[in-house]
Amino acid sequence: MERKAKAATQSWIYLGLLAAILVVINLISYGLQRRIDLTKSERFTLSKGSARLVREGLKQDLTIELYVTRGLPKHDAFVRDLVDLMNEYQQAAHGKLKYVLIEPKTDEQRQAAKDAGLQEAAFGEGSETGDQATITRGYMGMVFKYGSEKDTIPILSPEQNQGLEFWVTNKIREIRDRGDDLEQKVGVISSKEGFKLSENSLVPPQGGRQGPSMQSILQQALPFYKFEDVDLQDGNTEIDKKLVGLIVLQADKDFGEKELRRIDQFLMLGNKSLAVIAGAVNMKLNDASMKASLDTHGLEKLLGGYGIEMKNEAVLDWGRSVAIPVRTESGRPVWFRAPAIVHAQYDDRLEQNEQLLDNSFNGFFRLEELSFPFPSTLVPHPEKQPEAVIKVVARSTPRSTVDNSESMDMKLRTDWQPKGEYGQRAMAVVLEGKIKSAYAGAEDKEIKPANKAAAGSRILVISAAQFLANPFARAGNPPPLPPQMAMMGSFGGDQDLQAMAWPYAQQYLTGTILAFKNILDWMAGDADLIGVSAKLLGDPNLTYSDIAKPKEEPTDDEQVRAKNAESYRLERQNVQRKVQWTVTLFPPLLFAVFGLVRWRRRESRRGAVRLD
Repeated sequence: MERKAKAATQSWIYLGLLAAILVVINLISYGLQRRIDLTKSERFTLSKGSARLVREGLKQDLTIELYVTRGLPKHDAFVRDLVDLMNEYQQAAHGKLKYVLIEPKTDEQRQAAKDAGLQEAAFGEGSETGDQATITRGYMGMVFKYGSEKDTIPILSPEQNQGLEFWVTNKIREIRDRGDDLEQKVGVISSKEGFKLSENSLVPPQGGRQGPSMQSILQQALPFYKFEDVDLQDGNTEIDKKLVGLIVLQADKDFGEKELRRIDQFLMLGNKSLAVIAGAVNMKLNDASMKASLDTHGLEKLLGGYGIEMKNEAVLDWGRSVAIPVRTESGRPVWFRAPAIVHAQYDDRLEQNEQLLDNSFNGFFRLEELSFPFPSTLVPHPEKQPEAVIKVVARSTPRSTVDNSESMDMKLRTDWQPKGEYGQRAMAVVLEGKIKSAYAGAEDKEIKPANKAAAGSRILVISAAQFLANPFARAGNPPPLPPQMAMMGSFGGDQDLQAMAWPYAQQYLTGTILAFKNILDWMAGDADLIGVSAKLLGDPNLTYSDIAKPKEEPTDDEQVRAKNAESYRLERQNVQRKVQWTVTLFPPLLFAVFGLVRWRRRESRRGAVRLD
């Protein structure tokens, strides 16, 4: 009995010490406001870019007023996460940022929220049984004050707290730039017609109104970037030196020698950026036939001088291309293939020289997948740039072919057949460093750029002609109507292509918009702010990368392809079943094994006890 009492006393002492240690650790961690975030996208902690912005980027004090409404469980959890986030901003700012939490209950506080520009809203939450709902009205928004500038996030949704840091940091950046009179101007070549950022080519029109353009989305979400049209004027004038970078989009007209030299002259100023989002595949706007022709419009001369060869051909990927579901009259979905629209995914099993999507590159940072519509082959030649680093950041799969026909039909259909040799092709290439001029050593009396950039410069080439568009909306949408007819609503266009445009937009456009935002940050030299964009992304979907898609040979008929597709579907179904049973049985089995081991150890200790 004495031995048992002694053992019990020691156990209680150990438990008391353990409890005391845990209490002390919690008190210390609470006082320090520190936590460890092991998520890939730093989901629960402030990103380094946001911290640097408020620590080094603020010349004046920033005050943030948080207007919140409590009382619902979901609201209370959202407010807690919001306060945690603001604590991290405040700590990172070292006194330059302060926040105030306001729960407006008086008429005076509610009027102040309304005067600040916040929107009163009705918030509701259902019960667990679903037969009751709680409704309340209030404010959930933020007011930013920086110097004489003032701005708001009028309403926050407690239902969606993912990406909250992205919107807060962007608003801080926006009001900071206004208050400190900062501008980030990016030039866009506008004198060659072709693709434009102002095109309504992202989604089909709705309710008689055209959808948004890439330019309107970015101007609304990222107003600190100013797009400035650049007319090369046949190369007779220099490009504005105040621009942080230059964007070249798909053209309908050829670039002249002097115009290409002006682009090179701008890049050789040093600390400048050039983003070429163009390729050899040309397709007309609002052309439902989706006929394509090949023409690089002279860009290959400039890019070749930088060591990035652009081939006059279209890449067709038979291993991982976009597939769009279209429902038949019976309601059964039919998958239409688009081998000319390459679906590039990050795959951690692949070596660097085989990676389909290099999401360590700032422009594609932490993106798991991107769509590359109608790419052309790029071939890097690093020997031409000895003082710069050249890297492929997007590739097709090894099961890709090329087509160099004068005219190609790019419309979705089920009878695509591969032709030619398979091989992996580069679709996006980055060049960074002291870039050598594309015209080094070539004489020109009027345009005389340096033989190499005065400081580190950057070039990105994405050979997908419609990377910044929805190819089905661009081809299937009706052309813009004259102002006097616009009030009658939109009509015309190809309804089949517009139907395909919706699933494409839902699956790929968010990634495209984020990639373009990241590219702008990369061009402006704000690379560490790119990590904030990853907060907008959800967890990646499950993939079946361990299951190889059936190989298709040019001689395969429809019966063979159907059999291969069914075999692939059954194999995926088998993997799903294995995952389901593993998740269901493994945790309780592990727990049972743990209990069995403990029981056997306890029994062995009892057997070893001797009474002397």
